[in-house]
Amino acid sequence: MDIRQYLDSTYLETAQMKGISEEENRKIAQGYIQEAIDERFKLIMLRPNMVADARHMIDQQGSQVLVGTVIGFPEGTYSIDEKIKEGLEAIANGADELDFVVNYPMYKRGKVETVEEEVRRCTEMTLNAGKTAKWIIEIAALRDDEIAGLSELIRDVVIKNFGKENAHRVFIKSSTGYFKTEGGKPAGATFEGVKIMAENGSPLPIKAAGGVRDMAAAEKMIALGVTRIGTSSAKKLISGNASTSAY
Repeated sequence: MDIRQYLDSTYLETAQMKGISEEENRKIAQGYIQEAIDERFKLIMLRPNMVADARHMIDQQGSQVLVGTVIGFPEGTYSIDEKIKEGLEAIANGADELDFVVNYPMYKRGKVETVEEEVRRCTEMTLNAGKTAKWIIEIAALRDDEIAGLSELIRDVVIKNFGKENAHRVFIKSSTGYFKTEGGKPAGATFEGVKIMAENGSPLPIKAAGGVRDMAAAEKMIALGVTRIGTSSAKKLISGNASTSAY
């Protein structure tokens, strides 16, 4: 097993969050891009404003690393039209995969039809462009029954509208890494949450994001059916060291 081909190396910090200049933050992101190229990770996941840089660097070096970005991030409450606009811009800049934050607050309020429309329209746009969609459901914000229900919703919308033959192009993803929990509860992927996602979202693939801090955890996630792991410490993970990062 080549663990590198499961890893979406991730850098989603903003300059404001880090208290540095935009140019300084851009250089950090470029370092992550180069590391992904050098280590042959599956994908580099960045904010939309860094997609063009990643595309340029990867193409210039003849690398096969994919470029991913986040859409409607991190709250998920953007309108459907806003998410589509952001997604189309990212694709134009060279993104291969779009990780949409589903409007889970709307789902929690029982607005199921609105969430179904969002998943259908955004997925349709992505697949029509020949790209991969991932739906971040933010499991730390959901009860177990909501994790199951939202995973089922995404699965059903995809199968009904795009067929089982396209199921492999639409992931269900656990977390943004930016949800604030209380009482020290995990904000990222958990074994329990991922198991519920896999049981209720199959045949859609699963991405575990955040909280996978060492090789043992990565291997356990893969055993649960995960085919992608989002981490800001990809190099540390493959080197056999445990990460202290929250994502």
